[in-house]
Amino acid sequence: MNPGSESTILDMEITTLRELNAALHEADSGDFVVRNPRGAHAVAAGINSPVAVTVEGSVGYYCAGMHQVGRVLVHGNASTGLAENIMSGEVRITGSATMSAGATGHGGLLVIEGNSGARCGISMKGVDIVVGGNVGHMSAFMAQAGSLVVLGDAADDLGDSIYEAQVFVRGDVASLGADCIEKEVRPEHIEIVTGLLAASSMQADPADFRRYGSARQLYNFHVDDIDAEVAAR
Repeated sequence: MNPGSESTILDMEITTLRELNAALHEADSGDFVVRNPRGAHAVAAGINSPVAVTVEGSVGYYCAGMHQVGRVLVHGNASTGLAENIMSGEVRITGSATMSAGATGHGGLLVIEGNSGARCGISMKGVDIVVGGNVGHMSAFMAQAGSLVVLGDAADDLGDSIYEAQVFVRGDVASLGADCIEKEVRPEHIEIVTGLLAASSMQADPADFRRYGSARQLYNFHVDDIDAEVAAR
């Protein structure tokens, strides 16, 4: 399909999930509109070419899972595992997500305009996640790299066992998890938040956010000694 041509319509009333994902995988480029998803699971999973996919309705588990490139926009809500293991590109939903949004994501941008449930960003490894509302308990659990920006509130045990990911919250935090502490907000952190708010088209004052990260007390070595550790090998 050539850029600039009309969108290809994929209607799930007549197109199976397997056929839908196969069409997206086979395309080199183009715009696609998915109609009548009706909570189907694994919609637009595994996309690995620069296509743009718009889903008109809510989706089930693992929408845009293993996303590698391109853009997925969902006009609705998403269930467990939205954009799980995203590698690059962008995934956005206009509604809310349930558990484990962005889990294990290595890169790219995930935008949730509404709320996100428990364990948002669990074990994230480089993905950037922006949530327009609140996040549930144990969000950023074991988060290793990347940034989680929350415009609303965070529930209990935020950042439990966090590694080197950064969490920015504008609202209230119910409690922090093990080894997660509030940290100083320096100019470079304001720059990170400013960039992610712009990339996600979210409106907020970057100066209103507080930063949370690892106290580094659960490590088997002190992070400042990493060069010595490497040299000793």
